[in-house]
Amino acid sequence: MPSPSAAPRRPRPLRVHTVLYDGVEEQDFAGHIEVFGIVGEEHLAQSFVTADGTRRVTTSSGMEIVCRAAWSPRSADVIIVPGGGYGEGSGIQREIRRGALPRALAAARRDGLVLGAVCTGTLLLSAAGLTAGRRCTTHHTALDDLRAQGGRVVGGRVVDDGDLVTCGGVTSGIDLGIWLIERFFGADTALFAEEVLEYQRRGIVNTA
Repeated sequence: MPSPSAAPRRPRPLRVHTVLYDGVEEQDFAGHIEVFGIVGEEHLAQSFVTADGTRRVTTSSGMEIVCRAAWSPRSADVIIVPGGGYGEGSGIQREIRRGALPRALAAARRDGLVLGAVCTGTLLLSAAGLTAGRRCTTHHTALDDLRAQGGRVVGGRVVDDGDLVTCGGVTSGIDLGIWLIERFFGADTALFAEEVLEYQRRGIVNTA
């Protein structure tokens, strides 16, 4: 079975920051972080961050998570924004109205940084002005809004538009994680992750 040791060598670990906020959905971030953990810290370094600095975050089901890493987008290679529901009073809607996270994401954009989103996390990127005219997707209940806000909604469980990688709802985050492993570390490492997770990727990755 191919292992991460066979992955293409990088000068340093790939640095992935997952953005958390009050009301975030657990599965929306658990999927990809589980995948990335298989690669190993010598290849991929994960951090949990918030736009408000180090603090405790309360998830949609009441779980408390301590985010100890500072908001430092210039020290990230990949930033991933998980979803947080979509109805009135959801974490996503609160963050869109509050505005701090969309502003921080807009300011984070730079050459060489890949921005990703799971489920309705794409709507936070949209609120930051980062999906207008770009190929993207989100949870099916939010597709019309994403389209109305200027996103170029296309088919695919995962949509890779270069420095913007988005996916559909909830468990699609696992597929996004495996796709990013394939993109950065090769197909053998992605297959290894699937075998360890006992998970088979679903749908397609739209890279056209």
